[in-house]
Amino acid sequence: MQEKTYIVIMAGGIGSRFWPYSRNNKPKQFLDILGTGRTLLQMTFDRFSQIAPAEMFYVVTNKHYLTLVKEQLPDIPENQILTEPLRRNTATCVAYANYKISKNDPHAKVIVTPADHLIVREDKFHQKIELALTACNGNNKLITIGIKPNRPETGYGYIQYISDPNNHIKKVKTFTEKPNLKLAKTFLESGDFVWNSGMFVWKVQSALFAFGKYMPEVAEVFEEGMAFYDTEKEEEFIKKAYSLVKNTSIDYGIMEKSDEVYMVLGDFGWSDLGSWMSLHENRKKDPDNNVVEANAILYETQNCYIKVDSQKLVVVQGLDNYLVNESENVLLICKLDAEKKFRTFVSDAKNKGEDYV
Repeated sequence: MQEKTYIVIMAGGIGSRFWPYSRNNKPKQFLDILGTGRTLLQMTFDRFSQIAPAEMFYVVTNKHYLTLVKEQLPDIPENQILTEPLRRNTATCVAYANYKISKNDPHAKVIVTPADHLIVREDKFHQKIELALTACNGNNKLITIGIKPNRPETGYGYIQYISDPNNHIKKVKTFTEKPNLKLAKTFLESGDFVWNSGMFVWKVQSALFAFGKYMPEVAEVFEEGMAFYDTEKEEEFIKKAYSLVKNTSIDYGIMEKSDEVYMVLGDFGWSDLGSWMSLHENRKKDPDNNVVEANAILYETQNCYIKVDSQKLVVVQGLDNYLVNESENVLLICKLDAEKKFRTFVSDAKNKGEDYV
């Protein structure tokens, strides 16, 4: 039997590290952050459309973003836009999609991807995905895409793998959450660590086996849904299911525990676009290393990101490593690399009023 490949796009995040441009009512995945004329969600769909047709896509998002997904991806069947009643992290999101897919196609292969990544060399990316689709054929194998690091980045998770020059598929040894700078430097020097991209490839039955083994409480909940998926009772069931499961990432819940995780090394120009700093790295810059998306006059200013509505003239003097962003009713001026402060910024802004977040 010919195995079909399904694409699961995770698009439920709120993008708080891109505040105030990214807001609760329209997070970063629904924005044209890169100035391409397509939002990050649409760019993700475009990228995987070369692998599977629209009817093979599932998008998992918060219930508040259903209309946005329908507007931006009109080719995806509405019953394949899976709306979450609560935010329960990636393990729950992945479980919902995989159990629903397995009901209709128990022989499926599944690619899971975040909605907000930048891939520069898409031809090379597709080669690696095809390699991963072949590699996942083994019993209960879970394939992740690792990214060859070029700096000691503390904002990414890391994967340690067992080096085997004769095999393109590497056995994963350990997962490590975001390390401190000293540890990140050690990882980089060791040569056997890669960045965790958050992309996964597997046979749907391998995913269900892993949930049953490592997250049995989640498996039990979503197995009960087999009678309700693709019926008028699905929404009611999912509301109950999400109230029963914990907030857990797929990395912590399964990938860190399984001894059947393998890695395909990706070197295709990747960024998770997780912060203003990472966006700065990927945008065109002036001779002083500034990204300027504004009608601006700059004096003695370098390494900055200036994004303000072009109807206003912005005059900046003497700044180094700063973000200046005015979006709707919020003006933010802070250090460009202050991404760890954004949770505080957003929380304090919320205390000023819901309209600010």
